[in-house]
Amino acid sequence: MSVTEMFSYVQGFLSADQDIREDIRKVVQVLEQTAREILTVLQSVHQPSGFKDIPSKCLKARELFCTVRNHTGELKTKFPVEQYYRYHEHWRFVLQRLAFLAAFVVYLESESLVTREEVAKILAIEVNREKGFHLDVEDYLAGVLIMASELSRLAVNSVTAGDYGRPLRISNFINELDSGFRLLNLKNDPLRKRYDGLKYDVKKIEEVVYDLSIRGLAKEQEAVGDK
Repeated sequence: MSVTEMFSYVQGFLSADQDIREDIRKVVQVLEQTAREILTVLQSVHQPSGFKDIPSKCLKARELFCTVRNHTGELKTKFPVEQYYRYHEHWRFVLQRLAFLAAFVVYLESESLVTREEVAKILAIEVNREKGFHLDVEDYLAGVLIMASELSRLAVNSVTAGDYGRPLRISNFINELDSGFRLLNLKNDPLRKRYDGLKYDVKKIEEVVYDLSIRGLAKEQEAVGDK
């Protein structure tokens, strides 16, 4: 093979790779748009009137996840299965965002932590990397940490809406979440930095609960709960 032939071959390889990346980017752009639509729906729960409509907002978000599943199905066809991590950078952010949105929906519905398996099912992707397009464990954890920040905001807005019991439940949940993350040896720098933000979320929620306690509203809510 001559030098010219060798570089022609390399150019062919580079062109094919660029075509794959461009196809991936097009699908990812649509996924990002759908993620923004889901976020817009869920953001309304922070409004005083939104607390009454949480079930309907979650239902609407679930419907939009059907669109997400169509796009993840399309994305799977755009690259060789064995080259997942070669192109992972293109969809990492949007998968983390979608993992957060799925986690937030599940929390609003049941006040429980979504599992990685549940998120993968909602997105119609795999859990095991051997099966191809999957939810990387670090992307799942990043999504959970984004949810924690959203819950700290929800705790504050709950007080504004007169729902004094929700911050107490969020506080218990976030503290359990923090204890879980403390068990992990996080070596991924972006993930570790995001985990550092969880400490501030915990503190923010504790301040909300403390304020409720000082005002006697926490005890009132506990009394209502006992009844």
